[in-house]
Parts: sequence; structure tokens; C-alpha cells
Amino acid sequence: MAAYEILIADDHPLFRSALRQALTLSLGSTVRLVEAENIAELESCLQEKADWDLVLLDLNMPGAHGFSGLVLLRGQYPQVPVVMISAQEEATVMARAREFGASGFIPKSSPLEDIQKAVQIVLDGEVWWPAQTAATAAVTAEEKAASAGLASLTPQQFRVLTMVCDGLLNKQIAYDLNVSEATVKAHVTAIFRKLNVRTRTQAALLLQQMESIPQSE
Repeated sequence: MAAYEILIADDHPLFRSALRQALTLSLGSTVRLVEAENIAELESCLQEKADWDLVLLDLNMPGAHGFSGLVLLRGQYPQVPVVMISAQEEATVMARAREFGASGFIPKSSPLEDIQKAVQIVLDGEVWWPAQTAATAAVTAEEKAASAGLASLTPQQFRVLTMVCDGLLNKQIAYDLNVSEATVKAHVTAIFRKLNVRTRTQAALLLQQMESIPQSE
């Protein structure tokens, strides 16, 4: 039986491989590491098994907009700790990750020892934040409301939302997801209600609020 079971969600194969090697070295051969290269694969892993010890989540993952992947995970799987990993190392980005529910933040430029230490600390039930993390998070009331709405979406509704925001029509979404157009319309209606928006443009703007850097910066 694996001592720990960890999901590595990153779209860069080389970085996933580096993480795998680092964690195998520090946690031993009994650690079970599973990789996902996009949000859909990550969701599939979580639907099959919801009691992972840790998810290591790249900030900019295909299928998500900035922190929306983190928000979705915290809403659907609050029992699973999530540590963000990113090449974006600004203090405001780290602070926003903390505000949106992450258990830690690992800059991709971190030394191997720091990555191993951070993971072990979170596995032990603590949190890990780099020294440069801002004391206060730059998250507005609007972003908090958007976060709460996104967290209430089901994984399928989240997929539909991202496709709506990418400009796809209902019939295109239905084809890609292999569902009926009526099902997509029902999802869109539910999404608008949960996000308290009336149009696709409003939904897209709300999702943009989850981008890693605030639009005003």
C-alpha cells in the first residue's frame, strides 16, 4: 500500500518528470504519483478517487483560467489539500492563491530541497508559503463572489463554462462533450443562475476575474 498518493497536475512533461523524481527521492518508492496534463484529466482522477493526500496544481492549466482550477477543486473536493506550482512568482499571485484556498505555493524556480520540504510539510497537515508572500491578498469582493459561484459548479458545468467563454456555441459544446444540445442549454441555465449572470459575456468576464494577475495591474 502506498504511503502517500499524490496527483501532479501540470501540462509540462519535463516538469512533471522532475517533480516525480524529486518526490520519489524524498518520500520513497512507496509513494504513488499520478500525472494529469489538463483539468479534464485531473477531474477524471478525482472522480475515480476523492481521497488523494495532495494535489500539486500548475497555475496555468489547459481547461482553466488562472485560479479557477483551484477554486473548482476547493469547492468540489475540500478535503484534498492543493499546493499551487507556478513560474509566476509575484507576491500578489501567491497571496491570491492563499486567499482562494491553497495550502501552499511552490515557485517553479525553487531548489529541489525546498520542493521536497514544502510537500512534506503539507502532507503533515501544515501549510507552506514562500517568505515573499504578501501579508494581505489582493482579492476584491467581486472576486470573492465569483470564487463562491465557481466553487458551486459541478465539474461538467465548469467544462461547459470554459467552453462558453472560449466562444463555442451550444451545438459545438454538445458535440465535443457528446451530449444533447438540450443538456448543454440546461447546464448554461444552471451556470448563469449559480454565477448570478445573464449573458455569456458576463460569464466570461467573471471567469477572467480568476486570472493570475489582476486586470488592473
